[in-house]
Amino acid sequence: MDIISKLNIFTKEFNLYAKKLMSSYEIPSTLYKSMTYGLMNGGKRIRPFVISEFSKLLKIPKKNYMRLAIATELVHSYSLIHDDLPSMDDDDYRRGKLTTHRKFGEGIAILAGNSLLTLAFQILSEHKTHKTAAVRLELINELSKLTGYCGLAGGQADDLLVIGKSKKLSKKQILHIHEGKTAKLFEYCFLSTLILNQSNNSSSIEEIRKFGRNFGMIFQATDDLLDYNGSKSNMQSLDGPNILQHMSCEDVRSYCKRLADESTKNSSYFSSSNNSINRLIYGLINRKT
Repeated sequence: MDIISKLNIFTKEFNLYAKKLMSSYEIPSTLYKSMTYGLMNGGKRIRPFVISEFSKLLKIPKKNYMRLAIATELVHSYSLIHDDLPSMDDDDYRRGKLTTHRKFGEGIAILAGNSLLTLAFQILSEHKTHKTAAVRLELINELSKLTGYCGLAGGQADDLLVIGKSKKLSKKQILHIHEGKTAKLFEYCFLSTLILNQSNNSSSIEEIRKFGRNFGMIFQATDDLLDYNGSKSNMQSLDGPNILQHMSCEDVRSYCKRLADESTKNSSYFSSSNNSINRLIYGLINRKT
């Protein structure tokens, strides 16, 4: 089975799981409805997918890794809700649906994002995620660091501060923003799976951190390619820092290939071309959506 078909099958399974799990926290409120609306936004679920595939490789029980997967996707969904707000990207639609603030109002959307983020921490803290409190604490600690002001939120802030500015960013500045707003959460996907497996080898941890960052940098660079190819106007009209301000389309693909090679060569986990994550990281380079 090709990797895209495998991802599509997982996406359907994950969406059913997400609906069921969210219903266990349901209360009759507009805020809860807006949270669920923001979560079930038609995304590809690539972050939960890599957690699932890596967990299978490590033989982590499904009942545990799916809770980690949903917690990570809750964080991603929160970031998208806030990205769409009028004070940030000001988008009315996401994947053909009204954005959360257009559906429920700006104030409720802000609270929905906040609530998805805090629910992620709640899920990670619960005994069902892992029986060992120290493991749960480490999962929460790493999520705090990689999605806060030194990670995802920091990257969003850097992005926000340069949108619409006439000054051209350096390649280094753009890659720094990419690392924060995109790569840090992918780093968490891979690192948290290792934590869930109670793998404390320092060399393995560093290898997985690097793999996750590179995976995320490839994902964001190819997002920039998609933005450019889908644009009807010139490069300067694209919002935000785009790597194509400094590299050609072919250069971007070569850059992504170098990152993929660097990540998989001699990897303890992903060196085999038969490995689904290996196939995915290379598959990202020429993705169409």
